[in-house]
Amino acid sequence: MGCRFMPVPLLLTPMTEDGEYPDPPVAVPSLSPASLKRQLDRGEPVRLLDVRNRDEIEQWHIDGPSVTRTDIPYAKFMQAKVRNTVGDLASGIDGDGPITVVCGRGEASAFVAGLLSETGIEARNLSGGMNKWARVYDAHGIATDGPTVIQYQRPSSGCLAYMIQDGGEALVVDPLAAFTDRYVTDAAERNVDIVAVVDTHVHADHVSGLRELAAETGARAIVTDGARARGITDDVETVTDGDTLAVGDASVEVVGLPGHTTGMTGLVVGNVLLSGDSLFLDGVARPDLQEDGDVSAMARELYRTLTERLARFDDETILAPGHVDVQSVVAEDGSYTARLGAVRQRVTALEWTEAEFVERMTGELPPEPANAERIVALNLGQETADSEEAFELELGPNNCAASAD
Repeated sequence: MGCRFMPVPLLLTPMTEDGEYPDPPVAVPSLSPASLKRQLDRGEPVRLLDVRNRDEIEQWHIDGPSVTRTDIPYAKFMQAKVRNTVGDLASGIDGDGPITVVCGRGEASAFVAGLLSETGIEARNLSGGMNKWARVYDAHGIATDGPTVIQYQRPSSGCLAYMIQDGGEALVVDPLAAFTDRYVTDAAERNVDIVAVVDTHVHADHVSGLRELAAETGARAIVTDGARARGITDDVETVTDGDTLAVGDASVEVVGLPGHTTGMTGLVVGNVLLSGDSLFLDGVARPDLQEDGDVSAMARELYRTLTERLARFDDETILAPGHVDVQSVVAEDGSYTARLGAVRQRVTALEWTEAEFVERMTGELPPEPANAERIVALNLGQETADSEEAFELELGPNNCAASAD
């Protein structure tokens, strides 16, 4: 997903004759996307300058509790270069400290970082831009009193996946197709065999790696019976509420949590609840992404999940959700988890009456995830896409939450 820029007069020379962006006027340091994520996880202030066009920024951008972001298109810096007013333009960049410049692929941003450096402003380029940001994938162990649980974090979209490990075996939950090789490599390094792969529901925001990972490892591919009923025709196994899955000597319980979709399920291992898309750390799921669903009925089902089905879990249960909001804060172990009691106090939607909940959940909601219909078709097995197309389809925020409060 490259940068697109506003047309500028030819005398500004926005690109070289072979279609590439000009080299920075001076050498500039680079910041890797992985290093940026570590800064954000530590809560360090990040002063960000995004030089993409406004429509691209509105669709997808880097954000977080410690981020101060200013949006100034690349074309304006080209104009300022000709007019010798780069310093004046830079005075409108909010925040303090070094400036990290970002674009789609790290080319235009490198040039802008060079212009700023030439003016005496400390600047660095986010290497690879948003394209490489989308490939950052971290793994953190969750502090539990049971089997090992690893959380995979994709900061560009907030998607979270999991590996449950015990006795030389592993189960992977909600894998992303773009990172199939990562799960295989991690399992090998941990000296465990992936014996099962589970999707908690039919995802609308990312292309599932269920089939690819199962084929690569010979593991069982498992979905819920509700997900199968939506049109999955592949050779997959199904589970339902109350079933258990064995991983080594550990038992993983399947807990039906419908509402986001009819087939939404959670998994319980030890004192950890993998809640999928039902309850998040800072909000609740939305009930309108199932194409054949009655949104009001789904909202009522989600309300029952949040107030009744989850009531059996005590406040000390560790909640490990399927997605995370950009404003969420990492736990001490580096994972996006929290005690269920703390989440219950934080998420005000849990205090609403059923009528109020349904009214709000069927009212104005965020835009659907980008390419949601196509992604659902891929995840049902009704369409196919190569790896590069699949990667492009899921770029951007997941937008699976209805409430962030």
